[in-house]
Amino acid sequence: MTAIPQERRVVTAIPGPKSVELQARRTAAVAAGVGSTLPVFTARAGGGIIEDVDGNRLIDFGSGIAVTSVGASAEAVVRRASAQLADFTHTCFMVTPYEGYVEVCEQLAELTPGDHAKKSALFNSGAEAVENAVKIARAYTKRTAVVVFDHGYHGRTNLTMGMTAKNMPYKQGFGPFAPEVYRVPVAYGYRWPTGAENAGAEASAQAVDAITKQIGADNVAAIIIEPVLGEGGFIEPAKGFLPAIAQFAKDNGIVFVADEIQSGFCRTGQWFACEDEGVVPDLITTAKGIAGGLPLSAVTGRAEIMDAAHAGGLGGTYGGNPVACAGALGAIETMRELDLNGKAKRIEEVMKGRLAEMRAKLPNGDIIGDIRGRGAMIAIELVKSGTKDPHPQAAGALAKACHAEGLLVLTCGTYGNVLRFLPPLVIGEDLLNEGLDIIERAFGTL
Repeated sequence: MTAIPQERRVVTAIPGPKSVELQARRTAAVAAGVGSTLPVFTARAGGGIIEDVDGNRLIDFGSGIAVTSVGASAEAVVRRASAQLADFTHTCFMVTPYEGYVEVCEQLAELTPGDHAKKSALFNSGAEAVENAVKIARAYTKRTAVVVFDHGYHGRTNLTMGMTAKNMPYKQGFGPFAPEVYRVPVAYGYRWPTGAENAGAEASAQAVDAITKQIGADNVAAIIIEPVLGEGGFIEPAKGFLPAIAQFAKDNGIVFVADEIQSGFCRTGQWFACEDEGVVPDLITTAKGIAGGLPLSAVTGRAEIMDAAHAGGLGGTYGGNPVACAGALGAIETMRELDLNGKAKRIEEVMKGRLAEMRAKLPNGDIIGDIRGRGAMIAIELVKSGTKDPHPQAAGALAKACHAEGLLVLTCGTYGNVLRFLPPLVIGEDLLNEGLDIIERAFGTL
């Protein structure tokens, strides 16, 4: 494994000629519905760098959407997955089991919040984990209704599309969706009508009122929320909101599910984002950062809830694939050894400090309406100067300017006006600052 030089290098236009050639092949062979943020074709990646087929090296502020938190070629992930690959690629855990699956479940029991007895089941994708959390909650409670929140994102399968708030591009034209999914308000501090300081108490009261009056608490199997909302715009629910919702769930026999698919595994400077306010979920769904880039997801939770599904009711051919499990054990080893929670907190400190300076010195600094997030899950919400009107055009223009300079950034948000930053937790501080320099220059082009 050759280490990739940790320096940005732009030697062609981005995308370069080889990427353009591959893009033509892709257009001919790959379904048009599969998008890409930036059509540069990757040759190698590691640390904070993605190297493309033209020899350009881009600073990575995306981590494959929070997947490669330990880097895209972490030594422990490669070592463990390679060793497993040589032994066997698959048997199907439901046919003949293997130790790696059990060991990942043991690690999840240890790492997730709460000291109660826990069990896990492993799957392939975040959406699959969310669907199985719903199955388990319904089996346990013998109820059917599922409560989700404004601006939430939970996946692209039929049930999870119904649970996801944003229509375009996730739901448009793909219905009808699964029934018994209900959406209630979330404490979006920046946009809360009476101010961020009131959002936690008022939004939780509104959510509880909607659940009790419109659905009936006794009909609700599960309440599912991202402790930091990802695709919806890196919204950190105002303080007090999550504990209030979790308490309401507990008081009413509802399974409280933390969807930590994007926010988990050190991304926010804690193993899991729900720890910030001491919230202990009944079930927690994980994926993305869990296995260093190999496809793996999990539902972990209270043993008595996890055991509610009948034997054979949970599973899937590839769920907990042995190579992916080996990758997960390597990723967790890396997180522990390198103190990636500490690294994430330092990334937050650097990024928030620099972004606040930018806002202060830019002539149109109020275009940055909000700087938010935790750890290495940071975002800026862009608005039209002098207002809170969403400015998706500015987000798109900034992303494009960054891409041209060799910095990969992603947009998100219900209104498409949020620039989100998800650097690998192993990124060097020099690359982090260079990326922020590029963002600062990009603002000058608006």
